[in-house]
Amino acid sequence: MESGGRPSLGQFILLGTSSVVTAFLYSVYRQKAQVAQELKGAKRIHLGEDLKSILSEAPGKCVPYAVIEGAVRSVKETLNSQFVENCKGVIQRLTLQEHKMVWNRTTHLWNDCSKIIHQRTNTVPFDLVPHEDGAGVAVRVLKPLDAVDLGLETVYERFHPSTPSFTDVVGHYLSGERPKGIQETEEMLKVGAPLTGVGELVLDHSCVRLQPPKGPGMQYYLSGQDFDSLLQRQESSVRLWKVLVLVFGFAACASLFFLLRKQYLRRRRERRRPEEEFRERTCPEEDRPEEDREGPKGACVVCLSNFRSCVFLECGHVCACTECYRALPEPRRCPICRQAISRVVRLYNS
Repeated sequence: MESGGRPSLGQFILLGTSSVVTAFLYSVYRQKAQVAQELKGAKRIHLGEDLKSILSEAPGKCVPYAVIEGAVRSVKETLNSQFVENCKGVIQRLTLQEHKMVWNRTTHLWNDCSKIIHQRTNTVPFDLVPHEDGAGVAVRVLKPLDAVDLGLETVYERFHPSTPSFTDVVGHYLSGERPKGIQETEEMLKVGAPLTGVGELVLDHSCVRLQPPKGPGMQYYLSGQDFDSLLQRQESSVRLWKVLVLVFGFAACASLFFLLRKQYLRRRRERRRPEEEFRERTCPEEDRPEEDREGPKGACVVCLSNFRSCVFLECGHVCACTECYRALPEPRRCPICRQAISRVVRLYNS
């Protein structure tokens, strides 16, 4: 398309797509930024003997969003690992994941694909206690599976490759799926592991509870990292989403500017067209600019004003209007090649 023409459908689709993607990325960025802001403003409380006194002085004996760090201790029983001896924990997650190759009919390539075919999570009640032994304070952790960052450690992992027969291989190629094997994984939150909890801290009679927060933008964390590392990871995620928003936002603005510029050029050309036509009709030949003296495109080479309307035979040139052909001296010859004109065919422009 020439410059100043009407925008194409592809350009409108590009503008709409970049705008929608930018709006989606901005929405995610706002959510991430709010989560990071709330996490940065969470109150850090030391897990010590003065914990209950701090909560008793708080409004409603509750801190809506608090950070507390300690070690994991089971309340009664513990969970034993199915594969590792002397490995005890309070949360156990067993996962069976299928790995296979899937034929992509578009790219004509085999792509890796994985799918969880079975997952089971076992939990027992547990507390957070100070890292120092002998302290008599503990924080009961409620609803640990609701945490967005559950600090589980992989204690066992094994891949069981599939051994297909010849008929299975043929069937896999025909179906477009080639199984690679099953990966078996066991993850646990071990007893004694360091844990950073971020949530609502409540004093209920003589028991201190850590539970999911209720405020907007507040997420529940039970992470194996310390609080500073957790906060730094969230802020890095916010910066990444911000960069994506800026990149796609710039693409949307560039597309919009390009379309508006083309519309402006087209309207300006339409406004100038009547003036140019009027000047061509009224301006004498000697007063015209040098580039306009040759006449408009398709004009007669003799008068430079009328459009070409006849074909000279046998040379085949289309170079003159009917009036100028009639004015040619006898014997009439083509103004281009000077060949004799045997007959003339009229042209009718639709």
